[in-house]
Amino acid sequence: MGFLKNIFGTSEPKEEKVLPWQALTEVSQLSVIEQRSNTKTQVIFKHSTRCGISSMVMKQFVSSFDLDAAMDLYYLDLLSYREVSNEVGYKFQVLHQSPQLLVIKNGVAVAHASHGAINELDLEQFV
Repeated sequence: MGFLKNIFGTSEPKEEKVLPWQALTEVSQLSVIEQRSNTKTQVIFKHSTRCGISSMVMKQFVSSFDLDAAMDLYYLDLLSYREVSNEVGYKFQVLHQSPQLLVIKNGVAVAHASHGAINELDLEQFV
């Protein structure tokens, strides 16, 4: 039976990794992110809850992320908070895409990626 479990897996529930996300729900939070980025890297993940690709990229990001203490993570549901999503683009001078990850340091976006490129971004270089 052990052999079959290795091939097909088990029906036991798999423990999901949880990241210390902070919900990004108000435009005023962007000033806080900008200020905090002077001492600690800030990351914004813009996610469309209706998009299968966005969900897949989010799951891949969560499962591979291992820099919890080094960065503050913000989650933006861009469908529920469209105004905030628009302001992210204006404030950090990044064209809107979804899904999208922005890395903020010293008040500016030092990197951004969308879709599959999100998980190719080496976040460790921004710590």
